[in-house]
Amino acid sequence: MIDIKSMTLEELREDMNVLGEKSFRAKQLYEWMHKKLAESFDEMTNISGALKEKCAGRYEYTNLKCIRVQESSIDGTKKFLFELADGNVVESVWMQYKHGNSVCISSQVGCRMGCAFCASTLDGLVRNLTPSEMLDQIYAITRLTKERVSNVVVMGTGEPLDNYENLLRFIRLLTDEEGLHISQRNITVSTCGIVPKMRRLADQKLQITLALSLHASSDDKRKELMPIANKYSIQELMEACSYYFDQTGRRITFEYSLVGGVNDSDEDAGRLIRLIRPLNCHVNLIPVNPIKERDFVQSDTDSITAFKNKLEKNQINVTIRREMGRDIDGACGQLRRRHIEQSLQ
Repeated sequence: MIDIKSMTLEELREDMNVLGEKSFRAKQLYEWMHKKLAESFDEMTNISGALKEKCAGRYEYTNLKCIRVQESSIDGTKKFLFELADGNVVESVWMQYKHGNSVCISSQVGCRMGCAFCASTLDGLVRNLTPSEMLDQIYAITRLTKERVSNVVVMGTGEPLDNYENLLRFIRLLTDEEGLHISQRNITVSTCGIVPKMRRLADQKLQITLALSLHASSDDKRKELMPIANKYSIQELMEACSYYFDQTGRRITFEYSLVGGVNDSDEDAGRLIRLIRPLNCHVNLIPVNPIKERDFVQSDTDSITAFKNKLEKNQINVTIRREMGRDIDGACGQLRRRHIEQSLQ
């Protein structure tokens, strides 16, 4: 079976020829999937019964099933748990901001990167998500909330660059003017720092934002938090970030999770300044979301403020990420993990 929602419009046109159909049928199908967000071929009112039958026999139609929704009583953030066709589950988050609605999606079922403070990686990697499974998180949330999504962040469960080809196709489909047509500038992709893939992504010259999960300003400390640091040094990371900016003109965002007593000292801040000051960048300070499987704690308010102030005094653009959904398993992977634990009981 062919995954029809992962096909480009041009690929679909060619496949209509294989089915003995006029090429304009491809655009009709494409619009139903990517603009009208139809949940099945049956909803496509201007498609003949004969073509629907052909499609049902040839194509797999991705349609995620929402099995749980949590809504924050603090800020209205909604966390969705979706079941995939094979029974695996992934989570996505819908957040309301003044500038529009943002959705954070997963790119893999589980993750193999092993970052020490992340719930997503506790059970390892199960499999990559297809482009259609990534898209359909956004489509399902759009239908369920009845709200337009204006920003997409690929920061949920999984390492996006570990699913590179599917990620690239997902971005092309999401930004296609025949689909939702979300601007590339409104898409952020997070990575823990797979250097060769960062460089390959730079060569695509997309206008997306690349967010690097840095979390430490020395190799030794980063190795404690992130196994990927054993493969690529901070120096290699900085060179890849510089290359990304040179190729795309897009400044890098550094994600820095503040862990109490681990990476939040004055010395840590000073090293970070020396490291990133030469780059055109923005720093996103993240008070770490504690998870029960780890003993990391969030930095206290004074430490967070002092860290931010030191960066700002050195002309580094910095924000403290607004905490969203803390009362609804806010950290990546928590909701999925709890669902799996409950299903095993």
